[in-house]
Amino acid sequence: MSDIVVAGHICFDVIPGFRKQGKTMEELFVPGKLINMDGCKCSTGGPVSNTGIALAILGQDVSLMGKIGNDMFGNAMLDLLKKGGFEKGMIKVDGENTSYTVVIVPPGYDRIFLHHTGANDTFVADDIDYDFVKQAKLFHFGYPPLMKKMYENDGRELVEIFKRVKALGVTTSLDMSLPDANSDSGKADWEKILSNLLPYVDIYMPSVEETMYMIARDEFVKLNNAAVGGHDILDALDLNVLPELGDKLIKLGAKVAVIKCGVRGYYVRTARDLSGFGKAKPADIADWTNRELHEESFHVEHVAAATGSGDSSIAGFLAAFMNGETLEECMKVACAVGGENVQVFDALSGIKSWDETKNLMKDWPKNKTVVSGDYWQYDAAKKNWRGRKDGER
Repeated sequence: MSDIVVAGHICFDVIPGFRKQGKTMEELFVPGKLINMDGCKCSTGGPVSNTGIALAILGQDVSLMGKIGNDMFGNAMLDLLKKGGFEKGMIKVDGENTSYTVVIVPPGYDRIFLHHTGANDTFVADDIDYDFVKQAKLFHFGYPPLMKKMYENDGRELVEIFKRVKALGVTTSLDMSLPDANSDSGKADWEKILSNLLPYVDIYMPSVEETMYMIARDEFVKLNNAAVGGHDILDALDLNVLPELGDKLIKLGAKVAVIKCGVRGYYVRTARDLSGFGKAKPADIADWTNRELHEESFHVEHVAAATGSGDSSIAGFLAAFMNGETLEECMKVACAVGGENVQVFDALSGIKSWDETKNLMKDWPKNKTVVSGDYWQYDAAKKNWRGRKDGER
């Protein structure tokens, strides 16, 4: 049996290698034009693979659960998973397509995903092996916006999964993905889904873009409009918008709200009441209670791609959490593993072991944050930012 079960969305990733061309997106992608490329990387993708295998690299005992088709991509995925002994929890279904993603990463720009949800769309609550999960300490689920049954009917199947897992006394964790605004997922009432779901989620780990899209759409539109020339929209992120988002997620029921901010680091807001956390509760639960922190990201000189960087950072956070680290240290490790990830084109080959990661962190410079106003105070001893509400009693 495993300490951690990672379930949810899994896909086959195809990542074409772009050459450095110094061109804008408009100049690069011209209809009818031939673009000379470097080699293509193929790998497993999605949070089941990215977060689950990264957790294993970091020394955790992990099992995976996902759904694939009995097709070429599905068989290739099983071959890749078998190398690490991760294939046993895969449900292989005749007549369905394996989910795939073509990851477009032109140099100097954020990723573009060409994605087919495939068999993930038929994943339901009964596809979870609860007899297996009850032996674990932590259950992590990822990307319900890319799984049709998970967001239909106000998230009924997803809520059922988390209710049943919580009833087993297992600590729960949830990651999101950004819905396509023109899809059924994008049109779902995500705030209602979260209000039904988050009371059963101990650690909620979305990105800031996903959070804004789901519970603060006006802020999401502002952030998108502020992005210049197709570059990363997080360049325009004002950290002062995070406290309101964190408070709302806590009010919706999450015990620990972790908001991933890409190159802008990590934000965490925790509840005043962390009772009922489950088997994997924090080592010092009082120190995790009613916290508000921001951690700067580590500086990476040459970014190859950000494919799976959020998934990898989640693995860093959860590995540190399972190792009994403080909240501050969990955030630092999360940023470090995310930093390891972006130095390579795929989601996993850059991830180091736990000891290697901890050693890298000692002398690794940070991307310095500039914050307006007086809400945030820099803690020179712990080298992070404390929100005004941090530790209020």
